[in-house]
Amino acid sequence: MEKTKAIFKTASPYQKDAMNLPVNDLEAALPFYQTIMGFNLISRDDVPHKSAILERDDIQIGLAENGGDPTQDGCFFSVDSVDTAFAELRSNGLQKETSAIDVQKYGDTFWKVFFVVAPDGLCYCIGERQPG
Repeated sequence: MEKTKAIFKTASPYQKDAMNLPVNDLEAALPFYQTIMGFNLISRDDVPHKSAILERDDIQIGLAENGGDPTQDGCFFSVDSVDTAFAELRSNGLQKETSAIDVQKYGDTFWKVFFVVAPDGLCYCIGERQPG
């Protein structure tokens, strides 16, 4: 049987903090992460601003109405299978062209990756380390 869910192994923020990713409207942002990205809502808070902690597999991210610019932030998620992750997000309703998977080199490591821009503007790179 073909595996239908990827395992998200790590979350590396582009800026400083994967637990404080900026969104303009938390309520509007949450459905995308829960429905499309497969995260579970762990906790919410209203102080010092609206925020939520989301979890999937062994990683957590935080969304916050902290005044930051979502278009300048996001995370790199390493996964066990980029093809499975892509298929899973597509089956969850992600609208993305299939030509989006690419191989890129970071330092001495090659990664098979695709990018997802959430409706809130945050950008995510989902990647699988390649041998060699």
